[in-house]
Amino acid sequence: MCIGMPCRVITRSGELGTVEYCGNSREINFALVPQAGNGEWVLVHAGLALQIIGEDEAEQLLALLEEFYAERD
Repeated sequence: MCIGMPCRVITRSGELGTVEYCGNSREINFALVPQAGNGEWVLVHAGLALQIIGEDEAEQLLALLEEFYAERD
């Protein structure tokens, strides 16, 4: 199963930047969403930001993922 992770943009430099998710940080590519800025939430899959999402949507997705993985333990 492939899923996109909601991540908060920490830094940007051209098409590359760093996002934070669940206490981890990762460098990703912003070629598809060049308008994404620091502090915004993006949906990330395979190291690529796919779209900008709102903070409420990001929090809902994170809660659903947390619930899903808690049920699997």
